[in-house]
Amino acid sequence: MTEKIPLTASEIASVWTGYMQDSMSKCVMSYFLTIIDDQEIRPVIQLAYDISSDHLEKYTKIFNEEDIPVPVGFTLESDVNLNAPRLYSDVFLLTYINHMAKIGMLGYSGFVSMSSREDIRLMYIEGLQESAKLYELSSQIALSKGVFVRAPYIEYPEKTDFVDSKKYLSGVSLFSRQRPLNSVEISHLYMNIQTNLIGSKLSLSFAQISPREEIQEYMKRGRDISKKHVQIFTKSLLDNYIQPPVTSDASVTDSTTPPFSDKLALFQIGFMSAAGIGNYATAAAASQRSDLITNYQRLSLEIAQFAKDGADLMIQNAWLEEPPGTTDKDKLIKKKESD
Repeated sequence: MTEKIPLTASEIASVWTGYMQDSMSKCVMSYFLTIIDDQEIRPVIQLAYDISSDHLEKYTKIFNEEDIPVPVGFTLESDVNLNAPRLYSDVFLLTYINHMAKIGMLGYSGFVSMSSREDIRLMYIEGLQESAKLYELSSQIALSKGVFVRAPYIEYPEKTDFVDSKKYLSGVSLFSRQRPLNSVEISHLYMNIQTNLIGSKLSLSFAQISPREEIQEYMKRGRDISKKHVQIFTKSLLDNYIQPPVTSDASVTDSTTPPFSDKLALFQIGFMSAAGIGNYATAAAASQRSDLITNYQRLSLEIAQFAKDGADLMIQNAWLEEPPGTTDKDKLIKKKESD
């Protein structure tokens, strides 16, 4: 009988991270299924719920087989109130799932690249395919309902061209006009406006339902940061006579009854903050105008500080679960010496 190869550190990290994220997703989708009215959108939510449930079973089996403690994560008993009134519109539920499917595709592609054991790789390849299916279904329904926000259109180029001056890279000049945005820069500005619009509405909803004043203030701060970033990115588009994406404001109801625990809300915002930092890093690397690069770099620092403060709140409330790690060798030596 061939001995199974142990999991690497990166494989343990990906399985642990996946468990935490899918346990959160299962809670969120359970609530979405109780409030959804639009029967055309329901299959999207059901698919997202089924994917998360299936993944949790697979992760739990791996933890048990490898004799690794199963994370606490998030549970229907502790972190969601299925009897809470509607907090979000049906269209927002669809938009949220479409956005999370995009994050899922990026996450699973990273997990695949970090995994060497065949069963783990195949599991994440399947997860990538499932996320793509979820994105495709949610996009189709959003398009059919006229609520899919398309990227801006630009004129087709008539010929290929090459950069002939270093001025192409300059975004700020007192003596010359900034060059127009290129299609790559437009695409990242558009995407980051969209993600911040979703983040702003989520933060607002979490501030609205939290019974804790410190959580309310933190979420309002997140809302304001997202709104500020939207304004900065929107200005870059408008200065180039490009229409920024516009979404409906009818997303969050007036309900103040919490469907989710503060622990889940903080984890969700931390998760989206991490994704946002990754998006900004990608956008900065892809952009060629220095003013855009500078904006992405400084705004990333603001999100990083915001995320750290959220982690501090989770630590204060004993909500931040620690990922599997190595033994502290110095502490082990000191303990041996004291014995």
